[in-house]
Amino acid sequence: MGSTTTTPAATANADTFLELIKARRSVYPLNKDLPIATSRVQTIVAEALQHIPSSFNSQSNRAVVLFGAEHDRLWDITSDVLKAIVPADQWEATAQRMAMFKGAAGTVLFFEDQTVVEDMQARFPLYADRFPSWAGHSSAMLQFAVWTALEAEGLGANLQHYNPLIDVKVAEAWKLPATWKLIAQMPFGGRTVAEAREKTFLPLEEKFKVFGA
Repeated sequence: MGSTTTTPAATANADTFLELIKARRSVYPLNKDLPIATSRVQTIVAEALQHIPSSFNSQSNRAVVLFGAEHDRLWDITSDVLKAIVPADQWEATAQRMAMFKGAAGTVLFFEDQTVVEDMQARFPLYADRFPSWAGHSSAMLQFAVWTALEAEGLGANLQHYNPLIDVKVAEAWKLPATWKLIAQMPFGGRTVAEAREKTFLPLEEKFKVFGA
């Protein structure tokens, strides 16, 4: 008797995935009480990083996860950088945002390795001008996959972009390759409030068309 292979489609369908997409929200503020082990967070990020699509299988995405004091250090660095450029009369609001992000349990840092992008440009000159955009597409998919997976595990998260202001100091602090270009920062943690803010939508007919069905 031949063996049977169970595929993901055999145990779930698109509705399961779509429900997870619908549930994902930007959640503020966050706390340091994680509902899952830090090892589980690491697995989620590593698995998403390993399997997310990329153009020509270039795999230009890189990721760093910061917990505890290392997470706090990131937002202290960001605060120091911003305090040097934000007008004094506007600093209080910025300081409150920094404290809110620092109050989370951890942060995922998303990077693109520019060595990979440049190598692909050299190998495929016909598409040289497209590889930076394609790398951005892959990074966006990774960010969304991690965000949705964390949501599915009961965590809250949001996405921030203090790059390129903090790029140099981040690379120095964690001794990262200079070719790793910082793309986004995702604070995550326990939910301080039960529900995220309600999301509003443009009418679907303004965004969606079908031909030939």
